[in-house]
Amino acid sequence: MLKRKLILTALICNMCLTLASAPPANAADDAKFEMTAPVTEAENGEFTVTLKGQNIQDLFAYEVKLGIDANNVEVVKATTAIAGFSVPPILKNNEITFAHTKVGKVTGEIGNVDIGTITFKAKKAGTTIINWTNIKIVDSSLDSKTFSPNASTNFVKIFGDLAGHWAKSDIMQMVDKKVVEGMDDDHFAPNMNVTRAQFATLLSKALDLKDDTGNNPFTDVASGSWFENSVKKAYAAGLINGIADDAFAPEQYITREEMTAMLLRANAHATGINIEDMTVKESIKFSDESAINDWAKKAVALAVESGLMNGRTESEFAPKEHASRAESVVVLKRLLAELN
Repeated sequence: MLKRKLILTALICNMCLTLASAPPANAADDAKFEMTAPVTEAENGEFTVTLKGQNIQDLFAYEVKLGIDANNVEVVKATTAIAGFSVPPILKNNEITFAHTKVGKVTGEIGNVDIGTITFKAKKAGTTIINWTNIKIVDSSLDSKTFSPNASTNFVKIFGDLAGHWAKSDIMQMVDKKVVEGMDDDHFAPNMNVTRAQFATLLSKALDLKDDTGNNPFTDVASGSWFENSVKKAYAAGLINGIADDAFAPEQYITREEMTAMLLRANAHATGINIEDMTVKESIKFSDESAINDWAKKAVALAVESGLMNGRTESEFAPKEHASRAESVVVLKRLLAELN
């Protein structure tokens, strides 16, 4: 058995060398190729792509190449229903190579052919793109041709606690933009409260604020703390105020009116328009308007009017309620969409 496998391995290696010198297919070739993925979203990150060919003429052996980002995805296995011998997938320079050959004096596959399936596993939450860039085919006479399918498919590994969540789509889009991250590889904690330092950090990342060498006026933003740089950048850009001249309260949960004020200042910084120069066209219509602090009323009115913020319900803004991680991500997405 071992000797037979060694012979087959040598055979397929020779086949790969033959394929490497295959000339490109000409326009007269009618073969077409497609890649499908029955599942395009999952919590466990595992998905399978199926490679298919149409109008195939005498497929005796093949070598396929798929482009991936090896930092995001790994290969679990590759299989084919075509009888013969396969070389397991090889990863090199973000390219997967999978080869297979029939054995003996037999004819190749003809017509519509399921070439093979490859199962991947996404390493972290976000969108993974698989590109089918190349297939080289050898027929039973050992003549070869090369095709460029130019087919691709996307797969999204979602955080396990986002299944069915109202903000899932927005959160995953912001994960792909590298603006937000999960608490770990499998959890986002969308309903967890956000601190003032965390939201200042999100704004700094979303707007790509530059480092600032100015003084830090807040005694409670310790030197070397994980949020020191983000708070300094946000303060220098005019996005944040302290709860006092020398106190920022970084670990205090942010309220919805505080988040709204920071959001408006971020919009003003990015657009170069002062909030003082903005005009409120419609008055606040929430039943809890009186609960909004005077310093936040204009920001709330402008944010609701522009669509950056919504109420917690149709009738209530809930200005003193703490903002969740999901809410903070959604408003950042709206901000970036408006700026773009």
